[in-house]
Amino acid sequence: MKLMDLIAMVTDAASNRMAQAELANSSSEADRSRIARQVGLAALKFGDLMHERSMDYVFDLDRFARFEGRTGPYLQYTGVRIRSIFHKSDGEHRARGATLPPVGSVERDLMLTLSELPDSMLKAYEQQAPHFLCDFAFRLAQDFNRFYHQCHILGESDPERKISWLKLSQLSLRQLELLTSLLGIEIPLEM
Repeated sequence: MKLMDLIAMVTDAASNRMAQAELANSSSEADRSRIARQVGLAALKFGDLMHERSMDYVFDLDRFARFEGRTGPYLQYTGVRIRSIFHKSDGEHRARGATLPPVGSVERDLMLTLSELPDSMLKAYEQQAPHFLCDFAFRLAQDFNRFYHQCHILGESDPERKISWLKLSQLSLRQLELLTSLLGIEIPLEM
């Protein structure tokens, strides 16, 4: 199979998944096509890089193109979700304020995961194994999504806690953007 045929195949699969999930419906046809290509390439790249290079795996396009689970589109969706929070925050995420100590286990878990980035990057570099970056990116996305579902960031009534959660979201996005960039994955502006 030629690479251009494979890219067309993953782009079509991503476009179909997006239509099923009713994502990017308000976007123009050109934007939907661009997003489908970004999602398809993310599925392909992450699907390949998440495995140890010494191990065999089955190429499963349906599994790779899902928006949930250990996939490139899941990482992209998490990035888009965080950006959406900032868009809705009316600039509050730019306000000065400290990151407060965690009040719950999901907030603590996210903070601990964020602190592991240097170790994961060093391990990936030393062993020349990008699957360590994939593992970390997936854990970060999972922990952020748990945090997002339990801590209603924009609905928080304590302004200091709200700013702290927005700062935590900012750090999560920065790390996710760094990791996806290292893996050759673009996070679309919308999905």
